[in-house]
Amino acid sequence: MVSPSPTAREEFVSSLENLFTISPDDIKAIVQDFHGEMRRGLSGHQSSLKMIPSFVDRPRGDEKGTFIALDLGGTNFRVLAVVLDGKGNESVPAVSTYAIPEKEMKGTGTELFDFIARCIDSFLTENAIDRKNVYNLAFTFSFPVAQTGIAAGTLIVWTKGFTATGVEGEDVVALLNDALRRRNICCINVTALANDTVGTLAARSYGDPTCDMGVILGTGTNGCYREKISNIPKLKGHDPDEYMIVNMEWGNFDKLRRTRYDKQVDESSLNPGAMFLEKMVSGMYLGELARLIIMDLIERGLLFLNESTAAGNFGEKDSLKTQYMSLIAGDATADLGETATFLNNKGITNTALRDRILLKRFCQIVSARSARLGAAAISAVVTWMDPGLNERHTVAVDGSLFEKYPGFEDEMKKVFKELFGGSAGRITLAHSKDGSGKGAAIIAAAAASKK
Repeated sequence: MVSPSPTAREEFVSSLENLFTISPDDIKAIVQDFHGEMRRGLSGHQSSLKMIPSFVDRPRGDEKGTFIALDLGGTNFRVLAVVLDGKGNESVPAVSTYAIPEKEMKGTGTELFDFIARCIDSFLTENAIDRKNVYNLAFTFSFPVAQTGIAAGTLIVWTKGFTATGVEGEDVVALLNDALRRRNICCINVTALANDTVGTLAARSYGDPTCDMGVILGTGTNGCYREKISNIPKLKGHDPDEYMIVNMEWGNFDKLRRTRYDKQVDESSLNPGAMFLEKMVSGMYLGELARLIIMDLIERGLLFLNESTAAGNFGEKDSLKTQYMSLIAGDATADLGETATFLNNKGITNTALRDRILLKRFCQIVSARSARLGAAAISAVVTWMDPGLNERHTVAVDGSLFEKYPGFEDEMKKVFKELFGGSAGRITLAHSKDGSGKGAAIIAAAAASKK
């Protein structure tokens, strides 16, 4: 087969870079659009940003005691005991993980919550937790919830394979409390219904008073921040001078320029027409974006010419995972040997070095856009809180993209430098793990201290 000319390759790569490049001017426009959506969402008007009140502020840092967190977000759930020392430090002396049997996932809500209560009962016994005391518990429930109070929220719809009847449209905290009563567990007080993004902020801000924003950059993406209640017109009956963390649900932000590849990803997703920012940023979708580009090149005769089965090896949806993109992007070997090994495992054994170099460039192009969009969203929120960037802002970030993807954090910091120049150093990105566990327990402490 005749090799494609270097010019044809470069023209394609150049067009791709133009498609995926997010310039400083683009970011400024995104920031303005973000502010408009935030304003509408806080006012209760139609907006791609839901701006959900959490009914809790960040902790003060002096909360003290033992708190329990229940983290339910999939087929496994965790129960944790978290000890706060009142000086901004926390420890986790006990944690247990339980698998939820399918019959409970797909049975009745009563059966599901009775199973959860039995596991909490076992956790208390196995870890010799004194039942003479009463422990405040935060319930991290990672399903679509309409939260109506610090410890109240109704399940909108089950996801992740759950179909337990009698839960949708019901207050999940009330269902948990009923199950605890049936089990005669009197030492647990469900103080807060928590979101993992809000927990990420809480986990960092317990020991860092400059932390006023929490972000998830992993399989999915979301953000939350601290807002003055007077700036939340849709929230009635609260002191306007106090503050509250707002869960933005920013994955749904839709004021973005999408490429043909983004449109393909959206059309083949489980929720077409929604979650545009998440589909351009999060780890669930980046691998598929890169795969579609690879397939385009193969079909144009610009990649893997010596491999007649290459298209088949990349032909299946989601067959390129973001973790493999991360491996390719971080390959520092002279001949990109780690990339060659990955391709060998895919059944593509006869690749030229130029093919592997091209593959690495695609991964970098896709991930750089993701990082820049994430930084654009953070920039929008920070400048909403502090238009002149006069204060220090620590952004607590959790998620595998931020933690593990080569160059991701550096690309985000580049955006801050482009936008804010010498003031960029006032924004600190801090890795904050386990918002759904430790952070949730800190939320329970903050809610209990406020009461």
